[in-house]
Amino acid sequence: MTQDAFLGSKEYKQLANGVVSWQSPSNIALVKYWGKYGEQLPQNPSISFTLSNCNTKTTLSYQKSNTTSFQVFLDGKREESFEPKIKTFFERIETYVPFVKAYSFRIETTNSFPHSSGIASSASGMSALALCLMDMEKQLVPELTQDYLTQKASFLARLGSGSACRSIEGPLVVWGAHKEINNSSNLFGTPFLGKVHEVFTNYQDTILLVDKGEKQVSSTVGHGLMHGHAFAKARFAQAHENLSSLMTVFKNGAIDDFIKIVESEALTLHAMMMTSHPYFILMKPNTLQIINTIWQYREETGSKVCFTLDAGANVHVMYPATEKDNVQEFIAKKLAKYCQNGQYIHDNAGLGAKKL
Repeated sequence: MTQDAFLGSKEYKQLANGVVSWQSPSNIALVKYWGKYGEQLPQNPSISFTLSNCNTKTTLSYQKSNTTSFQVFLDGKREESFEPKIKTFFERIETYVPFVKAYSFRIETTNSFPHSSGIASSASGMSALALCLMDMEKQLVPELTQDYLTQKASFLARLGSGSACRSIEGPLVVWGAHKEINNSSNLFGTPFLGKVHEVFTNYQDTILLVDKGEKQVSSTVGHGLMHGHAFAKARFAQAHENLSSLMTVFKNGAIDDFIKIVESEALTLHAMMMTSHPYFILMKPNTLQIINTIWQYREETGSKVCFTLDAGANVHVMYPATEKDNVQEFIAKKLAKYCQNGQYIHDNAGLGAKKL
């Protein structure tokens, strides 16, 4: 499929003024996407667990207008700092949803977690907004199928934030073409259709809020530093190999191999940041304390708990549902002290976005 499949018709009926609302989750990548080309296309494939409790709720109010305009509100307060990114998003998607030129929008959004702190708030936010727009398109073109609308929502979300295309469905979503995954695409995220062992059902993820402040370096800037990176070619090949290995792991339930791949991917992501030009470090001292404490606990108890990181200081502690009580007690007693104000969020693999 090519992007032309998502081109919008210029012959739309007019909608009356209205309101649509969607809730979309964040996601946590197991194989990381880092580096892009063209218009928000990935240099390597990735796969993620869709989350459940970490989500964004977005209400899109629209009124007829001669030009596209919008205002963004976060938790009820006008957030003008978000508007340049939304402006870029609307410019990118105009070809695919031409009807946006006929409306002014009020975008009201709220997160169940801190934004701009490495928990993929742009992923949940942009996917929720994309779903609101596709809700409008469904009203304009009722004959569109649900599969098409879901795929196009992922396609549009990607144009706002790459990883947002993995937040539409769940619990496991692949983004990026991979030779062993028939339905994979650089244009949108697709559910992982391979066999998944029961040990990975309802997988748990507790996000430790090490630093709730805004990241020192945005993901957009970080992705750009992969151009000309000395280790980029090897990294992209590694991601393909690790995704192939994970497919086998999901099938046979080899959780020790899962741990090795997921933790290696997390550390590799940050290694690429530390070896780019300019170089930067998003981990904090408490990030390292948490990692070492997890390793010590795993060695002492035989637990299958592990960690992963996104582009930030916060730590995602991942573990099977069968260990939920023990690991959450460990987090409360041993890891919470490394979190800002002792805060963390218990989450688990979810099924994707939903209309409100």
